[in-house]
Amino acid sequence: MSNASDADTLAAIDLGSNSFHMIVGRQQNEQLQVIDRLREPVRLAAGLTDKHRLTPEVAQRALECLERFGQRIRDLPPESVRAVGTNTLRRIPSGDGFLDAAQRALGHSIEVISGIEEARLVYLGVAHSLPDPGGRRLVVDIGGGSTEIIIGENFEPVRLESLYMGCVSMSQKFFPDGDIQKGAMKNAILAARLELQSCKYPFRALGWRMATGSSGTIRTVRDVVKEMGWSDNGISAESLKQLRSALVQAGHADRLAFSSLSDDRKPVFAGGVAILSAVFHALKVERMLCSSGALREGLLYDLLGRIQHHDIRESTVQSLAQRYHVDFEQAQRVKEAAFVLVEKLAGDWQLRLDDARQWLHWAAMLHEIGLVIAHSQYHKHGAYVLEHSDLPGFSLRDQRLLSVLVRCHRRKFRKLIIDTLPESMRENTIRLCLVLRLAVLLRRNRSSDPLPGIDVATGSGSIALTFHDDWLQQHPLTQADLKIERKYLKNVGIRLEYR
Repeated sequence: MSNASDADTLAAIDLGSNSFHMIVGRQQNEQLQVIDRLREPVRLAAGLTDKHRLTPEVAQRALECLERFGQRIRDLPPESVRAVGTNTLRRIPSGDGFLDAAQRALGHSIEVISGIEEARLVYLGVAHSLPDPGGRRLVVDIGGGSTEIIIGENFEPVRLESLYMGCVSMSQKFFPDGDIQKGAMKNAILAARLELQSCKYPFRALGWRMATGSSGTIRTVRDVVKEMGWSDNGISAESLKQLRSALVQAGHADRLAFSSLSDDRKPVFAGGVAILSAVFHALKVERMLCSSGALREGLLYDLLGRIQHHDIRESTVQSLAQRYHVDFEQAQRVKEAAFVLVEKLAGDWQLRLDDARQWLHWAAMLHEIGLVIAHSQYHKHGAYVLEHSDLPGFSLRDQRLLSVLVRCHRRKFRKLIIDTLPESMRENTIRLCLVLRLAVLLRRNRSSDPLPGIDVATGSGSIALTFHDDWLQQHPLTQADLKIERKYLKNVGIRLEYR
């Protein structure tokens, strides 16, 4: 691999429920050249207990894998690496401690993403890996704990679905200890068809010109049916039927003798075949081709887009602002005030100014979205909407951060809410909330008058505002607001001074 300190090097890590993947690429003329790939069959989902905790053996196996991955990307800057966890990490309680240990092992931050965000990234990886067929494309990705189904056109998804079934969970439930019986295969397919029931008609109504599979399970199915001479062009419905019969005839995962089927995939193969069979039946797929691109490639292209200022998160925020009829002029006024304040405070608070501006911009754009529900407690309504919506581009942690900023921009400043974030984020979140609160206060009159000149100083648990030219004495309403704000901040141990 090339020198990891190369500024053009990017890395994406996919912490899946069956395998951990890492892909490293280099930017060349705004394109990506893959220079390294790593995969390890961690089987994370298989180690999840009934209480959603990982067994010590599986947790240790995962951490050792991440330490090896971390050695390859140790020298890359944080903005050049994106690591995400999917279904199994979504199920582990946030206070479990595993995620913190995983981040230490990798040496980089790990985001846990929603199933819909996973589907979006899968589609992005597939769309960049295959020629555009013209018209719509169906993409199916069968992971260890979830299955993503997408219809998209060009590089844009049209409909996204994430279903709570995967090759590991399905194999554990219907093919325990590797036994593959005819009745179990029938029941597994039926269970998968029930999961597909709610989305099959909308997907079939949209239609597509090409069906594509992107997971390791689907690629292995393609390789096996080709090896056996059942299909020489992707996976046909007939070849999938022949494969099911061969699995049942073998009777046990250990007796599967396909050279295309690796030993580490044998225990979960029958579950994956059952899910794929249900997808073929429910969506009336006759033939499915395969893509080399998947979630990790989508991560790389999404990361490249952020670097090149084509960030899907900005599109998400703008779309939300339009949907909830935001007063864009007021949002801009609040943003500008927040930028003035944070530029004066970033040095003392050791904030990364670009990151702080980005979050303050998004929070300013969305802080009033709750008004479309009700004026009373609108900050709570807005926070609820943000926490429980599908926000393309945002991890669950970052979605929670955005919700907290909106929730805490006015009225009582509840540190208890901020304490729901990871400990490493809390101090900076309090500071961003403080800046946003002051910006909203200074622009409460919704006037386009220039912002007054302000000096800002910070001390131990305090912030002092000095207004130029006796401006504050000429604006008694702002004085009254600051007096109230002083009481709110005192409750969280912050002294607000102003003159």
